[in-house]
Amino acid sequence: MKGVILAGGKGTRLHPLTRITNKHLLPIYDRPMVTYAIEALVNAGVRDLMLVTGGTHAGEFFRLLGDGHQYGIERLFYAYQEREGGIAEALGLAERFVGDDLMVVMLADNVLERSIAPAVEAFEHQERGGRIVLSRVADPRHLRHLGVPELDGGGRVVRIVEKPQEPPSDFAVTGIYFYDASVFEVIPTLEPSGRGELEITDVNNWFIAQGTMEYDVLEGFWGDAGESIDAYYAVNDFVRRNGANR
Repeated sequence: MKGVILAGGKGTRLHPLTRITNKHLLPIYDRPMVTYAIEALVNAGVRDLMLVTGGTHAGEFFRLLGDGHQYGIERLFYAYQEREGGIAEALGLAERFVGDDLMVVMLADNVLERSIAPAVEAFEHQERGGRIVLSRVADPRHLRHLGVPELDGGGRVVRIVEKPQEPPSDFAVTGIYFYDASVFEVIPTLEPSGRGELEITDVNNWFIAQGTMEYDVLEGFWGDAGESIDAYYAVNDFVRRNGANR
């Protein structure tokens, strides 16, 4: 299985911190944010990675990571996203790297308490399609700012709704996605959203429509450190007290 870490974007929700660097290079407790995503994948046995980034601070990732060996990476590749085209467009840059292999995609601002190894193993045994990772969110007001799945009584995902005023469940879709190589056939068919980007939710809803989307529910803490300044410091506080990727 190949791993793709998405570390692009302007980081506008973390201004003014991101005026001086890419948000994924900001510190979480005692090390750069992106290293937690790397650790999560490497600890789950995914050691061939591509990092996709963009903007004026892209070279800083190479300065930090180099060939990746000191972080447990076997092979590390880099891709550059020329414009703000969305998560799905960024994923499309990994097509030649992934080839016909399975992949796990992780947004570099996601920080987890527990290992994702069970989800990796489950997808390796899944016949085809995609897999998303969910986290329970108790506050409906928070869910209104996230992607929320509607689930049926049989353990299937019916659809994913972005930023719903009436959340159809108390789960959020985290920034961890699993796909087979058919995802690269889906991305070129997408239409840009109202903000001019190719949305990963449209990719996930395509797999749902095909009946090939499965899901796992995370145990423990999940935080999106890029969601807001308050979320960034909340993730910092959690990691300082409890650690991550345990």
